[in-house]
Amino acid sequence: MKRRELLKGALAGVTAFSLPFGLLRPAFAGQGTGQKLLSIVRRTIEVNGKPASVFGLQQPDGSTGLRFRAGDAFDVLLRNDAAEPTIVHWHGLTPPWPSDGVADAPLPLIAAGAERAYDFPVGGPGTFWMHAHTLQEQALLAAPLIVENPDDDGKDEQDVVILLHDFSFSSPEEILAGLTGGGSAPMRHGGMAMPAMKHGGGAPAMDLNDIEYDAYLANDRTLDDPEVFPVERRGRVRLRIINGATATAFTIDLGELEGELIAVDGQDIEPVRGRRFPMSMGQRIDVRLQLPNETRSFPILALREGSPERTGVILRPSGADVAKIATTADDAAPVLDLALEARLRAIAPLASRLADKSFEMALTGDMASYRWGLQTSAPILVDLGDRVEVTMQNASMMAHPMHLHGHHFQVVAIDGRRFAGALRDTVLVPPMRSVTIAVDADNPGQWAFHCHQLYHMATGMMSTFAYRT
Repeated sequence: MKRRELLKGALAGVTAFSLPFGLLRPAFAGQGTGQKLLSIVRRTIEVNGKPASVFGLQQPDGSTGLRFRAGDAFDVLLRNDAAEPTIVHWHGLTPPWPSDGVADAPLPLIAAGAERAYDFPVGGPGTFWMHAHTLQEQALLAAPLIVENPDDDGKDEQDVVILLHDFSFSSPEEILAGLTGGGSAPMRHGGMAMPAMKHGGGAPAMDLNDIEYDAYLANDRTLDDPEVFPVERRGRVRLRIINGATATAFTIDLGELEGELIAVDGQDIEPVRGRRFPMSMGQRIDVRLQLPNETRSFPILALREGSPERTGVILRPSGADVAKIATTADDAAPVLDLALEARLRAIAPLASRLADKSFEMALTGDMASYRWGLQTSAPILVDLGDRVEVTMQNASMMAHPMHLHGHHFQVVAIDGRRFAGALRDTVLVPPMRSVTIAVDADNPGQWAFHCHQLYHMATGMMSTFAYRT
């Protein structure tokens, strides 16, 4: 089945400091920054000592990704210089629906050699990203998209942007065929299961990591040859970390440093201090670090959920040595849960009001058949101005990071317990748990609402958040 058919079918029936990822700060002159050219390209990187052909999203100077300031126009000409059609989704932005970047919803894929212009308000500041809304996302068709806050201009703070990914020398089509039984199945994670978190009584085992990847990358590199960011002793650093992996959750490990989590999915939160922060696929975190007055390097690691594999980058003050770090740890990393989510509080929460419409959504599927789905109590049809609540109940034994396009929602309940949580665009729903989100219907369209595990989405875990008008 072609990429276009996979994703079109899911919508059927519904109307800094180093390149490429340092994203050097351009000189902006306000809202009229002029059109930016962004090209979809093929490029070669080295993984585990071997060349790998992957995609990229590059500006004419070769830099990866885009950087704006809040209040700018998202005036971008996207050119497909690759040999196959594709489309790009601006994850975390809230464009008008035709600019969203899902095939045939409503615009078609961008043909090889063609281009498409975008022009809409970029919106508020935050850490966002862009990626193919096709299987090409697996082949690294993704990049950071940073919107700076002009209020931060006077802060003596260094941005460090980290894009995480999982990598395979197999094609996305081969991975999908292995998972669904359409080919050899080295990608299936066999019978490996981890003990589920227990809530009340006992619980069956949860499945983790249904794909064994060849490598785990931070800014296109493994820990065998990590990106090293020059930093200042006693300097302040803002880590902007993007989990661009297609099927891998991570725990960010700051090692000896203690950081302050200040934003999730580009939305400010009341700060939470810690040394480890979980993030599922599609999510972003901003962590502020105050470095000590010491001449030594500090690794920032991403630990693969429930496994010993890891990746990361190095923060290196001038004159500090960089020690070799193994790509595999001695112990398995934690399994993600909702403990941190329950502690998060938005700086600017949604206004308090009762829901005009409420929906129940069951997250279904299993590893044996590798068929995943979303079943709602009624089609999610809303009207402009509605306050909408959706309760997602995970009836499967895999966790699902659920992403809503075109909106920011607030987490307002976990397992029925109400609270005023963080604003997000992607939230994790672990096995046998429920999460309720509230969203104001203020952006008309037929918006994708799906699991951000790529192969779950491709096999049916995709629905729509649709406006009647």
